[in-house]
Amino acid sequence: MHSDIYLAPVRAFADNYIWVIHRDACAVVVDPGDARPVMQFLRDKQLRLVAILTTHHHADHTGGNLALLAHYPVPVYGPASENIPGITRPLRDGDTVSLPELMLDLSVLEVPGHTAGHIAYYGTASLLCGDTLFAAGCGRLFEGTPAQMAASLARLAQLPDDTAVYCAHEYTLANIAFALSVDGNNPALIERARIEQDKRAAGLPTLPSSIGLEKATNPFLRCHATALREAAESWAGKSLPDDLAVFAALREMKNGFRA
Repeated sequence: MHSDIYLAPVRAFADNYIWVIHRDACAVVVDPGDARPVMQFLRDKQLRLVAILTTHHHADHTGGNLALLAHYPVPVYGPASENIPGITRPLRDGDTVSLPELMLDLSVLEVPGHTAGHIAYYGTASLLCGDTLFAAGCGRLFEGTPAQMAASLARLAQLPDDTAVYCAHEYTLANIAFALSVDGNNPALIERARIEQDKRAAGLPTLPSSIGLEKATNPFLRCHATALREAAESWAGKSLPDDLAVFAALREMKNGFRA
């Protein structure tokens, strides 16, 4: 973001990050699953909420919308095809969210897979991607197909390498454990594991990541790599015809993975 725009993580539940974008005295909140920590953050920082952005309908991303609206009558942006509490500004692919109080415009990208209508917000070299792309991982396929999620991830991977990635959960170390199990000779991944473990040991978030770092270390963006294909084929017990089949196998492997 611009040097005078700040993105702050507000912790919620066991491992959610609610991102608050703020500039001067105005703030926008992204995926407020719980209103209480958001309201505490706004009070502590003396910020005025001007909008709510949502990426998808799951309750841990939308559960605080109505409580926030009771205190702040603000527009609520979210995917047009999903049931978002309090939504007033339904969004589709290619739309722009203009936030004049922050002097910020965000582009809307439809990235289905985790849910059918999931969207992401992109602007000023930052990506707010909910539960689609995670640090060293990707979301579970609750409503979409492997082909949809693989296409969504490929779309995000086309963003500039220096794009900061703000996802919605602190899943990084668990994701890295899986990544090492299928791509353990990747020097960039080995180095990342050390760095992220140090951050967590110090009580720091592992986020934001970057698109470049994800392309180098995230197994779901590396289905073309020989090591990932071999791991997926070994698990499947057969040869796999293409990168999509490798992706689908890796996602199934991750579902059952225990470090």
